Amino acid sequence: MRRLTLVLAVFGAMLAFSGTASASPYAQFGIQDDAWLAYGPGTLETRIATLDELGVDIVRFTINWHEVEQRRGVRQWGIADAVLQGLRAKKIPAVVTLYGTPRWANGGRSPNWAPTSGATFASFAAAAARRYPYVKKWLIWNEPNQRRWLRPTSPRTYVKQLLNPAFTAIHRASGGTKVAGGVTAPRGSTGGVSPVDWIRGMRVAGAKLDAYAHHPYPLSRFDTPSAGGCTHCTTITMATLERLLSEVKRAWGGKRIWLTEYGYQTNPPDRALGVSPALQARYLAEAAQRVQAAPRVDMLIHYLFKDEPEVGRWQSGLMTNGGAAKPSLRAFSLPLAQVSRRGMRTVLWGQVRPGDGRQRYSLQQLRGGKWRAVGATRLTSSRGSLTRVVRAGQGAKFRLWYPADRLASPLLTVR
Repeated sequence: MRRLTLVLAVFGAMLAFSGTASASPYAQFGIQDDAWLAYGPGTLETRIATLDELGVDIVRFTINWHEVEQRRGVRQWGIADAVLQGLRAKKIPAVVTLYGTPRWANGGRSPNWAPTSGATFASFAAAAARRYPYVKKWLIWNEPNQRRWLRPTSPRTYVKQLLNPAFTAIHRASGGTKVAGGVTAPRGSTGGVSPVDWIRGMRVAGAKLDAYAHHPYPLSRFDTPSAGGCTHCTTITMATLERLLSEVKRAWGGKRIWLTEYGYQTNPPDRALGVSPALQARYLAEAAQRVQAAPRVDMLIHYLFKDEPEVGRWQSGLMTNGGAAKPSLRAFSLPLAQVSRRGMRTVLWGQVRPGDGRQRYSLQQLRGGKWRAVGATRLTSSRGSLTRVVRAGQGAKFRLWYPADRLASPLLTVR
């Protein structure tokens, strides 16, 4: 039994779509935080144990080609060996990103420049797949629709020099693998390409992929996981997830979708882009429910576990940089979201992620200043999910109670 209480003891705790036959009942929910995972406080073993106790289904990790193979044909895998083997020992699957061209492969340029020959990247991708045969999910590059991550910023360059060579090489090197392309940012930014135009350009270029990966970050702190996105733009956020589903289906039919980076920054410390810690926790749960209900979406990765040290960088962690738990730490393990409300009929969705198989839980409502159970203790599905219909109007307050660890989700207020 994974025990979330261990995480909270170490760090100090603080308090759409309709269901369809093609929805994602087995969506994986995970975390990416390469720096914390590889070099954070404590040992690698304890950091991986922390993720296990949170109930992560999968961890995203990046292998930088330009660091591993600084001299052609001489590969030093470094921390990737320890991280991926450590995750394997805990039976946590990894989805691995391959990124960054060494200078010898792109004419002496920076890592965001594409290689001059796709064969060099194919050789590296095959070597990675052979070295880590237990890694079955791969991502090719990171946000190539933005200039900071790929130059030339062209879907044709991406497909011909990176995606297709790596797709073929990985499948030849290791059986049972899935290779995702795209890995797009929600917008192209200056000099970049919007994700809608990128998908269309990849299709024209003849992209080979098993799944399409995307990062549906909000573009404003006023965007929620289901509202506020621009419905007529070529950007794609969680609020406009339907656009991603439509564009991928038009390009590649029933290919699956992986959302491999997502999150909300918090204020404090980010006063410009952050939402309150309580809103971050709520949005994390609402995004999970949206993914669970969406057709063909198989993965949602939260970025980061811990805030970065500089305020100008990412502050989307479940923990502050100082080591204090945000409400989202418990929201990750025990998400609880409102699906709908019509009058006094309210539908709630949640998950109990720690532990394996069906888990006992209690849905509780705050009445008369005390938390009271709504019906008897129940069991989740085999994947830890639950849906409850309750009689409750606007302002009613609920939480999930997980008796195995004597822990509660953040409070949910019916809207």
